[in-house]
Amino acid sequence: MVCVGFPVAAQAAKAKPAKAAEPAGPTEIRLVHQLSPEREEALQKIAARFNEGSKDYRLVVKAASWSDIDAPHMAILEGSDEDQFLAAVKPRYKALSSVMREAGVPLQTLKPPAMMDRALTDAKGQLLALPVGLSTPVLYINRKEFQRAGLNPDAPPKTWFDLQQALGQLFDAGSKCPYTVSQPGRVMIGNTSAWHNEPVAARQGKVERPAFNGMLQVKHVAMMASWHRARYLHTFDAQSEAEQRFASGECAVIAAPSSTWTDFRRKAEFDIGIAPLPYHEDFPGAPQNTLADGAAMWVAAGKKPAEYKGVARFVAFWLQPENQVAWQRESGYLPLNRAGLFAAQSDVLGADLENVKVAVAQLGNKPATVDSSASSFIGRARVLGILDEELSAVWADRKPAKEALDNAVTRVQAMFPVPR
Repeated sequence: MVCVGFPVAAQAAKAKPAKAAEPAGPTEIRLVHQLSPEREEALQKIAARFNEGSKDYRLVVKAASWSDIDAPHMAILEGSDEDQFLAAVKPRYKALSSVMREAGVPLQTLKPPAMMDRALTDAKGQLLALPVGLSTPVLYINRKEFQRAGLNPDAPPKTWFDLQQALGQLFDAGSKCPYTVSQPGRVMIGNTSAWHNEPVAARQGKVERPAFNGMLQVKHVAMMASWHRARYLHTFDAQSEAEQRFASGECAVIAAPSSTWTDFRRKAEFDIGIAPLPYHEDFPGAPQNTLADGAAMWVAAGKKPAEYKGVARFVAFWLQPENQVAWQRESGYLPLNRAGLFAAQSDVLGADLENVKVAVAQLGNKPATVDSSASSFIGRARVLGILDEELSAVWADRKPAKEALDNAVTRVQAMFPVPR
């Protein structure tokens, strides 16, 4: 049998060496956010350290809306942006617990507490997103103004009546703005209710009806209205203006998120004291606990398994103790795991984490109850907007406290009709 083939010379000409394949570069993982410049800088530092130690993945962090960029893998969302992201019929996210489990990477976080925003967990208590921007309202004081008014900044007011007395002294000493509040609806309704173990919702099985117009809420808002008329309390339309007025030294006391500690320390030219929110003595059991809410990092749906593995590795990296400490210190946000909690309790970092110490102690002052736990709606941006609108009518003397809160309940109920 004769085999017919190419001549040897022709075969040699054809047998050119194969070109070596180009080495594949690291897989790009995109994270978008709308953090402040200072917090973006802290996040970029963590991303840079991750990229330095990762051969397979490269994390790109960009300030942008999740809807403005081509399919990011992760998005840090809060407020109306988060509400819009979660409003889709088909989920736009993949549960974080599933991402970590499928990637074979442990999720070293704290068990989600009952006082945390319920939108971040499923029915089994598993994390849907990483709560990277949690805070709780606390009280800040201008120590210099306290001393000028003859008050002891090392003994901040414990009750609302004590604070009223202190504000009167500040006013008499010439303070133009003794007290202000950042995010009034969140502080005066959501957190004040939890702090006194009073419900914001009437529960029938798994159904919740808004009910934040009870005796406590009406009493507290009426007290704040009297302070407003006496010029003890000053309110501002822009969300961040109250914080700016305190940082400038104009306002002597502010109730604001625990995370603003870092902002105040950067901007203020005076010593700042920090303390738990005051409470009303005539409510048995108070103080109870406040609520933790804020920005969370959601993982987008529809990505490749290899990309999800990169996401899981970055989450695990962010949760490492040294990164947790850096994030708390530079962002002001609450710790995400036990390593962060232990760091907050350490004396080594001194005043850097004083806000975290106060916030954690306040959140865990007593075990959360059904009434002091987060509700399914009170922290939503649209609900807080309604509360702030109705409270503004109280400050303007257009409505008494009871009418404003009744109206807010009616408006919120229309947003969340009870199924029949």
